[in-house]
Amino acid sequence: MVTDPISDLIIRIKNASDVGKASVTVLGSKFTENVAHALKKAGYLSSVEKGKGRGELMLGLVYFESSPRIHGVERISKPSRRMYQKSRDIRTYQSGFGNVVLSTPKGILTDIEARKLKVGGEVLFKIW
Repeated sequence: MVTDPISDLIIRIKNASDVGKASVTVLGSKFTENVAHALKKAGYLSSVEKGKGRGELMLGLVYFESSPRIHGVERISKPSRRMYQKSRDIRTYQSGFGNVVLSTPKGILTDIEARKLKVGGEVLFKIW
């Protein structure tokens, strides 16, 4: 049983991209599926599909010249300590080469989309 599905999702994606896999299967829920779609929109995943089994997601990974698109991830808001940010406090990460993923009232958004819509929320993780 996984106690933190977001940490499980991002670590599985990072580990699979580090070893060069084309896709990875993760535990699925509506929340993790929305996070995966946000990562696809940001260019970190090539595809998000429901798997054959109940509660599975098949995620396609992106590579540039045999180098993985994902170099690192860092979980910010944890089940033991939630971290929130106002829209005016959201800054670019890694000079625009990385993204911060937030859970907002308008859905799961990257830092760029959240600033554009002027919404804040829970900072889930950073990815670069």
